[in-house]
Amino acid sequence: MTHTILQLGHPTLHHPASPVEHFADPTVQQLMGDLVRVCQEANGVGLAAPQVGVSLQMLVVASRPNPRYPHAPLMQPLVMVNPELVAMAGEPIWDWEGCLSVPNQRGLVARSPWVRVRFVNDQGEVVTQEFEDFVARIVQHEYDHLQGTLFVERQPQRLLTEAAYRTEILGQCMGNCSP
Repeated sequence: MTHTILQLGHPTLHHPASPVEHFADPTVQQLMGDLVRVCQEANGVGLAAPQVGVSLQMLVVASRPNPRYPHAPLMQPLVMVNPELVAMAGEPIWDWEGCLSVPNQRGLVARSPWVRVRFVNDQGEVVTQEFEDFVARIVQHEYDHLQGTLFVERQPQRLLTEAAYRTEILGQCMGNCSP
């Protein structure tokens, strides 16, 4: 199935997603694989079902170094169905985020450095898992999508274009800087 990533302003992105009720439904099973594929093809580190127009509580966390996040830690993609943030800890840390549904923008957003999440995994098992640092940020960002919230609505301390972020923050020219 082909999925297009919805962009800021699309109504599906601004409404809470519904719980997945029929885990064994073939369309639910297909969506799990589709989220992983679309996330990787778009050089994302996470993706939520509402971003591809499916208003269900499902997300994937798929951190890995890529052109958008060159310093991301490497992990196996993890699908979370009906996730629930059960605990968060630590003083919020401000760091840069981007979003596949908000192209060409990066924002400085405060997030907890540690989270505990209860979810149903891709095998249908209820799991509780803890995440920290960058991966905790991804979890919170994608969980926000399930609540109908985008990072630009979290009152970022600062917003930059992708090009400004690459040159100013990462120090990379990406072929468009003067010699």
